[in-house]
Amino acid sequence: MNPALSLETLQKENDLLTERVRQLENILHHVPAMLYTADTELSAVSWCNQRMEEITGFTFGEMNKLGLEFFRHIMHPDDFELTGIARQSFRDNKNIFGGVTRVRRKGGNEWRWLVGLAIPFSRNDQGEVKEVICALLDLTVAMDTHNQLADAMSDMLRRQNEALLSKLTAREIDVLTLAVRGLNNKEIANQLSLSRYTIETHRKNIRLKLKVRNTTELVALARKIGFN
Repeated sequence: MNPALSLETLQKENDLLTERVRQLENILHHVPAMLYTADTELSAVSWCNQRMEEITGFTFGEMNKLGLEFFRHIMHPDDFELTGIARQSFRDNKNIFGGVTRVRRKGGNEWRWLVGLAIPFSRNDQGEVKEVICALLDLTVAMDTHNQLADAMSDMLRRQNEALLSKLTAREIDVLTLAVRGLNNKEIANQLSLSRYTIETHRKNIRLKLKVRNTTELVALARKIGFN
C-alpha cells in the first residue's frame, strides 16, 4: 500500500467529515426552534443553538453559569415549577416530557407561549438519565394556520380531560361533582348516604390523583375539565 496515497485518502475523508459537521451545526443553529441539552444532575444548559441565545437574550456561557437560575430568569413564575416536575419525570425513567410554558427575553416584559418536548440524550454509568435534549417552539409568532391551531388546542384539552377523568372511580366523580357545587364533606356524605370519613378519604384520593394541593385548586381544575 502506498503510504502517501493512504494519507491523502484519510485527509479527504477527514475534510468531508469536517464539512459535514459544519453543515449539521449550521442546520441546528437555523432550525426554527430553540434547541438545547440540559444536565439533569447540575440543572444547567450544556449546549444550545444560536436561536436559543437570540430569543432568550442570554449567551450559552451565561445560561451554563446560571444553572437552574437561568430558567427562573426567563420562565413565568407560575410555570417555573415545571422544571422540577420535568427533572423528576426523568428520574422516574419517563421517556418523554412535554408541556406549554411562558418565557420572556432578558430585560423584556412580553411573555411568549412556547410548546416544548424533552427526551433522554445521555445516561450515566448507572443507566440514569444524565442529559436531556429539548426543543421549544414559539407559538406566538408565524402562526398562519389559526383555525387548525384552535382545533388542535381544543383536541389536546379534550384528551387531557379524558385522561384525568379516567383516573377517577365512579364514586370519586360523584364526590367531585358535589364538591364543585359547593357542598362540604358532611353535606356530600348525606347526599350519597356515606360516612363523613369516607367522603374525606375520597377527596384525599381525588387530590392525589389530580395532583392538586387543596380544595380551591381541586374546584378550579374540576371546572376546567367540565364539572359545573
